[in-house]
Amino acid sequence: MPEGRGGLLVVGDVVTDVVARYRGPLAVGTDTAAVVRRMPGGAGANVACWAAHWGCGDVRMLGRVGVAEAAWHERELARCGVRPQLVVDPQAPTGTVICLVDSGAAAERTFLTDSGAALRLEAGDWSEGLLDGVGRLHLSGYLLFAATGREVFRAAVASARARGVPVSLDPASAGFLAELGTRRFLELVAGVDVLLPSRDEACLLTGRADTAEAAVELSRRIPVVIAKDGPQGALVAREGTLLARVPAVPARLHDTTGAGDAFTGAFLATLLTGATPEAAATEGCRAGARAVEEVGARPPVKGSGGSDVKGRTTVL
Repeated sequence: MPEGRGGLLVVGDVVTDVVARYRGPLAVGTDTAAVVRRMPGGAGANVACWAAHWGCGDVRMLGRVGVAEAAWHERELARCGVRPQLVVDPQAPTGTVICLVDSGAAAERTFLTDSGAALRLEAGDWSEGLLDGVGRLHLSGYLLFAATGREVFRAAVASARARGVPVSLDPASAGFLAELGTRRFLELVAGVDVLLPSRDEACLLTGRADTAEAAVELSRRIPVVIAKDGPQGALVAREGTLLARVPAVPARLHDTTGAGDAFTGAFLATLLTGATPEAAATEGCRAGARAVEEVGARPPVKGSGGSDVKGRTTVL
């Protein structure tokens, strides 16, 4: 695509996050004091919001939600500058993820996931017209964890390749990836141009213990691999060669939920300006650092007072 032209279409999951921040260890069998908040989330939706926050002027989000929360999720996507194209599921509720966040120094998190409508996106929800005006297509790996999602994935990749639109993919979950099987995953993602795994996902997919080695090996299958290596930054590999190690940006850890999605959103927004993958990964690290200083997985939005706030947070 010509530099600076074309929007970003994200296809994937839109869910409700219930974030519980506590200071460990958890007291099993009794109470642990926590601050609990209900927030919009989903790996795909988070990527879309961060891409818009990072300056992409045309970001669209295709996903499936339940009836009860459809209007809320549409509003929250729009507040972040994303054009929601949500399918309302008449039977399944919106997916819900309980995020247990240790508020200690590492801000580690654990997810309990009820995918609900998020994994019910189906072939009929896809249309080639969704790619009109699109310069890049990004797919959430959660599509691969359900049969109907795989149909959407195949249709979307085929449509994008026919139009010459580059495709990126985030594997999304090491736990679900292990259940699917690494060999099957690698077979399914043939045709993807850019893969953005986390350190754990890259190592799981290759059996390598070293993130750089894993990124290089994966780039022999997928042309460009951007391995997100947490506090070590990111690695850029292309066609079997390690091109760059991009350092992390110092940040005060508050909540690591969505840091990888922030990286991906900023990375894609920067690629759409005509930047190199290395330059885009640098922006991704900046966004990841900003994300961990916030509670929740979405970027801040402007509040009525004009300051950046998490205006959508509801304390339960």
